[in-house]
Amino acid sequence: MFLLMCLILGSTALQAQDAREIIRKSEEKRRGVSSSKAEMTMTIIRPEWTRSMSLKAWSKGDDYALVVVTAPARDQGSVTLKRGKEVWNWMPRVERTVKLPPSMMSQSWMGSDFTNNDLVQEVSLVDDYTQKVLKDSTIEGRPCWKIEMVPLEETAVIWSKVHLFVDKKDYLQLRSEFFDEDGYRVTIMQGSGIKTMGGRIFVSRLEMVPLDKKGQKTILEYSSLVFDQAIPETFFSVQNMSKASSF
Repeated sequence: MFLLMCLILGSTALQAQDAREIIRKSEEKRRGVSSSKAEMTMTIIRPEWTRSMSLKAWSKGDDYALVVVTAPARDQGSVTLKRGKEVWNWMPRVERTVKLPPSMMSQSWMGSDFTNNDLVQEVSLVDDYTQKVLKDSTIEGRPCWKIEMVPLEETAVIWSKVHLFVDKKDYLQLRSEFFDEDGYRVTIMQGSGIKTMGGRIFVSRLEMVPLDKKGQKTILEYSSLVFDQAIPETFFSVQNMSKASSF
């Protein structure tokens, strides 16, 4: 009996370790080992209207990220900055910098279906969740691991759990399913447009769909990517936010 329990506990620990490693590799694939620079278009679709924004984004490791709106003119220069666990917004219309409390990280970013956390990843998929491999699945014709991620008690998210589907060959995050506190699936993020960008296979299109809001979704499409170029930490400063539209 003792040997059986050791085998069961050992298998459970190995599975958890494997799930964590899968997530870690998929995050490196998505963000680069040391840094990334991207240009994107975000399209917000509602039953009555559609609007688009052009974005530039930089990241360095897990601790630094900066996103700036470059178009349209009314939103140009709006900036979101992450440094460690701290996040700020720069609002050019009123020339004001606002530090976001943790409670705001799950709120909509610029009126889209993506949250502030989705854009700058203040919460770590590796360190702020427990991970467990559930079963194999297939997304976009690719065999995937289906991994259940449950936020740690102190993690500031509104989801009770997330199911993440990671491609077994290239560690691409192809689908995320978000569940509310009652265990209902409420939002899906679907990846597609797999192509070579920045010298690696990448998911170039993300579609965020709230399941309870008919005719509503937000599409984020990457047009260019550069990975692992040197970016100094000083680039990600509050003082730089007002200048970011010229970067």
